[in-house]
Amino acid sequence: MLKQQPNRSIALGARFWLDLSDAELLAQCEVDCYRASGPGGQKRNKTSSAVRLRHGPTSLIVTAVESRSQHENKARAVRRLREAIAMTQRNPVRPGDPPPEFFLSALSRDPGLRVNRKNPDYYHVVQHVLDMFCACAGSTADTARSLGISAGHLIRFLRNDDTLWEHANRLRQEFGRSTLR
Repeated sequence: MLKQQPNRSIALGARFWLDLSDAELLAQCEVDCYRASGPGGQKRNKTSSAVRLRHGPTSLIVTAVESRSQHENKARAVRRLREAIAMTQRNPVRPGDPPPEFFLSALSRDPGLRVNRKNPDYYHVVQHVLDMFCACAGSTADTARSLGISAGHLIRFLRNDDTLWEHANRLRQEFGRSTLR
């Protein structure tokens, strides 16, 4: 079964991994549990509660060590993996392509593209925005036009998440553009 999933992902693009359930995504990972160092008392030093995920298809590695509970750390690590996939894995898109259903749904709820991080489609929207950002060579005006939103709404969406903001600025630098302020 695992051998079929990477082939499906190539056909469907990088969005495939975000479409997987937590259990399916976790099944594609090598999971390491270890003892975290640092404050937390004797219990933290005796239990292997820290979690490291290595996602085989993308080679992404994420960790979670905050909680003394291995289950909580595993859930945090899966969320971080979704974020890392959305930030780093691109889908082929072109300006003028029709937007995916989840993006249209987000726009219908709020034309200003205010999407809560707890929304299940949040990382899908982030990935689509960055896909279009790359397709438009880092131009905020062209990206906003292609997404059907204003440049101000795009900037606010990017700025609302520090990691997304930093990643968008790195992409702009790769395209020889100045950083957003």
